Amino acid sequence: MAFQLSPGVQVTEKDFTSVVPAVGASIGGFAGEFRWGPANEVVTVSSENELLSTFGKPPVNNKGWFSAASFLAYTNTLKVVRAVNSTSRNAGSTAGVLIANEDVYDTSHSTGQGSNGMWAAKYAGVLGNSIRVEMADSAGPDPVRTLGTVAISATNGTFSCANAILEVGARVVITGTLGGTGTITGYTSGNVYKVSAVTGTSPSVTAFTLTTVAGAAIVTTVGTPTGLTYTAGTAYSSWTYAEQFDYTPSATTSVAAAGGSNDELHIIVVDVDGAISGTAGTILEQFAGVSKASDARDSLGRSNFYKNVINTRSEWIWWTDHPAAATSTDAWGISGVGKAFTSKHAFSEGQKTLSGGVDGSISDGDKQTAFDLFANDELVDVNLIFVGDASLAVGDYVIDNIAEVRKDCMVFVSPLEASVVGNVGDEATDIVADLASFTRSSYAVMDSGYKYMYDRYNDAYVYVPLNGDVAGLCAKTDADADPWFSPAGYNRGAIKNAVKLAYSPNKSDRDTLYKNGINPVVGFPGSGIVLFGDKTMLAKPSAFDRINVRRLFITLEKSIATAAKFQLFEFNDAFTRAQFKNLVDPFLRDVQGRRGIFNFRTVCDETNNTSQVIDSNSFVADIFIQPARSINFIQLNFIATRTGITFDEVGG
Repeated sequence: MAFQLSPGVQVTEKDFTSVVPAVGASIGGFAGEFRWGPANEVVTVSSENELLSTFGKPPVNNKGWFSAASFLAYTNTLKVVRAVNSTSRNAGSTAGVLIANEDVYDTSHSTGQGSNGMWAAKYAGVLGNSIRVEMADSAGPDPVRTLGTVAISATNGTFSCANAILEVGARVVITGTLGGTGTITGYTSGNVYKVSAVTGTSPSVTAFTLTTVAGAAIVTTVGTPTGLTYTAGTAYSSWTYAEQFDYTPSATTSVAAAGGSNDELHIIVVDVDGAISGTAGTILEQFAGVSKASDARDSLGRSNFYKNVINTRSEWIWWTDHPAAATSTDAWGISGVGKAFTSKHAFSEGQKTLSGGVDGSISDGDKQTAFDLFANDELVDVNLIFVGDASLAVGDYVIDNIAEVRKDCMVFVSPLEASVVGNVGDEATDIVADLASFTRSSYAVMDSGYKYMYDRYNDAYVYVPLNGDVAGLCAKTDADADPWFSPAGYNRGAIKNAVKLAYSPNKSDRDTLYKNGINPVVGFPGSGIVLFGDKTMLAKPSAFDRINVRRLFITLEKSIATAAKFQLFEFNDAFTRAQFKNLVDPFLRDVQGRRGIFNFRTVCDETNNTSQVIDSNSFVADIFIQPARSINFIQLNFIATRTGITFDEVGG
């Protein structure tokens, strides 16, 4: 304690309750190709449904997606990185642009500096080309409100409907007498109708069909309306999505209170062709009563500025700029205090189907870049990295540059699909040849192939590499037992969601594979499909050539290293050394009691913390471990004896 300079009582506390903490051992890691979702960013998902909602449905034969789903069938924590190519693009209002994730958006697009128009799809990919964004302000969108008188005329067989919104779903009122070669019949003057079909694009269309608001078809077009004439004809049009909102926007409460007006917007996001939802025209999300003013607030005190609302709440789009027409006249994004914003129902930039989205062709380099996000053990906690259907080169890269550098995780790989699918008779030879492409590491595990599973999203079957399953079995073993138990065998090694195996090695092939450090996955009649080996890819004979031993040491090293950090900057004296030993020994006794080790010894005293060690500001602890071993070979001896022979006579 500090010296006192005058009489008094000083109270201090010392905390000697530290223990070796439990550390996660079941956190999966995967990087691969997806149709949707943030790219080059680590995202944690806990189930297949969350994988689906975050990264979209898998395209046909997307093996990587199902590798991730397979892992999640065994456990509930997977860190995913979506790989993208430099040619990948988010769909945009004017053109495609690559906004890989929120960091890229904040740096390059959050102030409208991207010259991309008003909107961009939230994520890269052709899926964004299905998104349509529309907005309306105080000039609409009341379904019974007219937006102005619009003359209908015909020139060379084409309707000219300037200012009208003649698109499917729009509200239209026609008055006067219509006729001509192409006859429009069946309407009642002054009634409100809905456009149900359009040929051509507003403001120039060649034909349109109207229905009543209730849905009965009452107005038809016959042929191309060449020579259309009208007498005192007018049309009134309202917003296509007016009926999705309860009221016509005017001024938000906070802006009206500040003396402003006409700041309110309704915004809707639509799946225009059904590629996202499966049904064309599905409304993905809508935002009612947002504001053009930067300082607008909602009833909960949150920002109601339309840019902020879209960016924080939309799952489908980014804001990338104000509409040019609004910027030049109304200065959207300024304070709403006393501001009378101009009402403009239709903005060519605001009513947009996004375009220019590109998936891009994902290369090995792109996947390596994605896997690199797992390299820093101080930033990302991950234990079980699997590579899905990545190439052998990518698998070896992950072993060399992540597992061998971190030394606190394992990498799971599979052979090439061509080595096991449709390769009858040569599977074992080709799998061993694939093994030669990998670094022989105790931090890596290789299985024998692919499983055949049902793809419910495309109503098809797909071959999926088993590395996600083997990693999943390790995670399930942690939940059912401990990391130092073997994930293989009938008790803990059952493979899920497999219709069959592409290749189920026989005894001879299993001998070949296992002696090379490859773990067979075998289909046994009546017992299912089972992981039937627990070797790492270490080439030399060692305790670390077994998965359970390597995972035991990863767990011990990670836990004890975490506790040891709190010895930094303390004195290297007998008290600190005893304190450290008193942390470690109870932890190891607990592991011993849970069958992880046979015996242990911790040495942390003056014998290994010599004066030279102390003077170099170092601290040394030697921890000796006798790991438990899994049974790989069982010999049962059955001995027949003659009647009358006692078992004592034959050594029984």
